[in-house]
Amino acid sequence: MKETRPLIVIGIPGDKRTGGIQQARSRLGLPPAVILPYTGLLAGQTLAELLVAAGFPQRTAASCAGPSAPLLRLDSPGGSFEVERALITLGAPDAGDCSDALHPFGQRPDPFPLSCETAGRLRDMPGVLHHPSQWFRGYCRLLARLRKDAALLLPDSRWLNDPQDIADMTDKRRTQQLLAAAGVRIPRPLSEAQTLEDYSSIREQMIRQRMHRVFIKLACGSAASGVIAYQVNPSTGAEIAVTTVGVENYITRPPIYYNSGKLRRYTDSRTIAGLINWLCRHGAYAEQWIPKTGAGGASLDIRQLVVLGEACHSIARVSTTPVTNLHLRSRRMSPAAAGLSEETQEQVRKTAVQALAAFPGSRVAGIDVLVSAGSQLTYAADVNPFGDLLYDVEYQGFGTYEWELKQLIKEGHL
Repeated sequence: MKETRPLIVIGIPGDKRTGGIQQARSRLGLPPAVILPYTGLLAGQTLAELLVAAGFPQRTAASCAGPSAPLLRLDSPGGSFEVERALITLGAPDAGDCSDALHPFGQRPDPFPLSCETAGRLRDMPGVLHHPSQWFRGYCRLLARLRKDAALLLPDSRWLNDPQDIADMTDKRRTQQLLAAAGVRIPRPLSEAQTLEDYSSIREQMIRQRMHRVFIKLACGSAASGVIAYQVNPSTGAEIAVTTVGVENYITRPPIYYNSGKLRRYTDSRTIAGLINWLCRHGAYAEQWIPKTGAGGASLDIRQLVVLGEACHSIARVSTTPVTNLHLRSRRMSPAAAGLSEETQEQVRKTAVQALAAFPGSRVAGIDVLVSAGSQLTYAADVNPFGDLLYDVEYQGFGTYEWELKQLIKEGHL
């Protein structure tokens, strides 16, 4: 298979994502992609310096025009504490000349911001959510820098997913705004203002809207990190919160919140208030809790991959809990095996395609689609710009990365 454009991937060398891309390229007879590490960029190296270090041919901007201009792919920065700490440092108020132009809510201050020096001293504590909002600010600043540098160095290059879209997809508040504006069906937001102040205001909104069951989500969280399935009994006021967030309380310093890797159930109002207040300080989004379709006491949602406007690979995530993420031991099934009719599967595909279309600068995303247990209506719940890491799932005989490459070459993007 002949390729006309080089592929440059900004990611974490050797992880499952960049490794999967290289493996797919090898299977298709393509030369390896150029992998640029997040660590280098965050250590102050320029895009040009990293390209030279990676062996990318030194060309003038003119020689990288037209069909020889590269395709740029941003991959997930997750999975590396070194990268996490560097992004929190970049999000610090004393980080220097940085642009918050891509941050959807960049004008809102982060709570208790860490200085560069303090952020640089953070220790790797598995699961601990050190400073989510400052992490996201740092990530948006890095995206803005990459977008600017690429425009200057490789003016005819193309982004697989535009950095602005990636910032918007990563912030659930902005994602749902854009989906709603595009006419995509989403779970009803608890607040149209996109500002959740604290536990008390959320309780008041729930009473006012008669919405007694909601999902409260950390705006920039992923993999169920910072998600609370929260319900209040309208008669007694009793409340239940099911979440992966754990808390360690101390006498002389603030509590530490962490991703426990398993679901926990809280009924104590003081603990629940602390969890929700922490989420709200870092930016939270709340939406109607829609009972999901399922059978035998289980419920499910669908991770549907969309590539260049076509729905392809999909997996049903089946669980007896409100949160269906696969790392929480949910069962992996094909949508058909999970009991979805072909008509419902087609609606899932249509919803996913419509959701990606709300981000016109992007070509690939994994869409989480809910199917209501009662009406069988489909809802777009999340848009993941890095949602193509699906193990052992094929479409027309190809894995996700192979399929993406084939389609990109077919449509002239590579």
